Amino acid sequence: MNLPLANDITVAQLLPVLALVLLLAWLYIRRRRKAGRTLESVFNEIAFERLEGLIIPKADEGEIQIDYLLLTPGGLLIIDVKDVVGNVFGSDKMEQWTVIAEDKRFTFTNPQPGLYDRIAAVRQVVRQVPVSGRVVFLDGARFTKGVPQLVSTLDELLDEFGDTDKSAAKAKIEAFIPHWEQIKSLAGA
Repeated sequence: MNLPLANDITVAQLLPVLALVLLLAWLYIRRRRKAGRTLESVFNEIAFERLEGLIIPKADEGEIQIDYLLLTPGGLLIIDVKDVVGNVFGSDKMEQWTVIAEDKRFTFTNPQPGLYDRIAAVRQVVRQVPVSGRVVFLDGARFTKGVPQLVSTLDELLDEFGDTDKSAAKAKIEAFIPHWEQIKSLAGA
């Protein structure tokens, strides 16, 4: 149906322009929303409390350092942060992961085994609380050949551990507080 408008422009001719305007508006809103999202803002959204740079006894012997430990409605969450820019090539079974950026290439040790050790160490302290872990790659990283287990972006972390019902989340947190206090005292926090 082509209804005539002023200057002989039809509605059918305006539809592509309208679609383009809507697409540009959506992209603008998405970019602004993503630009406001930082590691700090995601942590504030998903965690009721957090500890940074704590050292606790390792599951077998010695000690282990944890970058971030968050108290979430789902239990305790260990976060290792990787801030790399470029295409990341890694898998669960590879010992070395590779980053290829525009002007450089480098490798780093697969972060998953260390994360598993951190999870085991925290579980040894707080046996009745769910403990999970994620290696969080910030926005500059792209996994073009598949994403290994326990690897997340900030958006995925927010989707997986965010809780929209804050009152129900607070009730869940109450059950974890004694265990949280136990790990805080162990870490000297």
